Amino acid sequence: MTLAQRQKQIASRESEERKLRYQLVYDWILDFIATNGLTGGDKLPSTTELAQLTGVSLISVRHALDKLEHAGKIHRHQGIGTFVARDRIVSEPSRAGRLLETLSPSGGGPDLATEVLQINIGLPSPEIAKALSIELGQPVWEIIRRRSLRTAPAILEQAVLPLSLVPAIDEKELEAGDSLYGLLADRYGLRDDYVEQSLEVDRPTTTEREALDLGSRDQVVRIRGVSFTGDGKAFDCYQQTYKASDFVFYMSGSGSRRLLQPTDMKQWVVLPLHGGKRPTPPAGKKAAGRSGR
Repeated sequence: MTLAQRQKQIASRESEERKLRYQLVYDWILDFIATNGLTGGDKLPSTTELAQLTGVSLISVRHALDKLEHAGKIHRHQGIGTFVARDRIVSEPSRAGRLLETLSPSGGGPDLATEVLQINIGLPSPEIAKALSIELGQPVWEIIRRRSLRTAPAILEQAVLPLSLVPAIDEKELEAGDSLYGLLADRYGLRDDYVEQSLEVDRPTTTEREALDLGSRDQVVRIRGVSFTGDGKAFDCYQQTYKASDFVFYMSGSGSRRLLQPTDMKQWVVLPLHGGKRPTPPAGKKAAGRSGR
């Protein structure tokens, strides 16, 4: 065996040992949480204490904590400590109705608040026009809202509605927390009897990272869909972006028209009516009380 081969063998063995050490810490922490009956928000021992308790290096402890945080088991706050992650929210995006009605965390209903970030009139991209079965030059509403759970940003939502079906939007009612779908049903008779959706796991865009206060390693689940009335009329083309580690998604099968193809997802944007730059969203206004699609 040459010297280079011997060095490679030693390096491989050391790498395997490090892997086993971090896995030991990973399993130890999960067992510690279960044994002590810790729940979401409870604080865990510090990195130094974990190294002493498990008898491994700080490097291995940090590696294990990275893996646990990525898996959504813990949350780390710089300068404060490491905490057990709260239970994930179960989302049923294929379920009709307000967004609040599609969310069901284990134990109690979610405390969901809404901020209206932006309401514009613009022109749809070819993909959105196709999904809504409208002409490219037909104007649309674009409504962007941020949903917060337990006071933390959790969902960023864009709704696109044709002006031909929805000639007016009451911004004050949306800012007060009223359900968009409730307003559409009451005023225009538009009810989502059928939805078609696509789901992808991705790294967040800059806008999504800032709006949802995401870390450099966080991933998002992005759901794009179209809502149809009972007679097959498309009236809402939407995108919902969720912090992946905070949610579990449940979907039930149904017949599909396959109007929404994965290849139609490239340019999911609304363009300004008169050219120029896309407006910057305002700081946002918090809405108390109800919150929905």
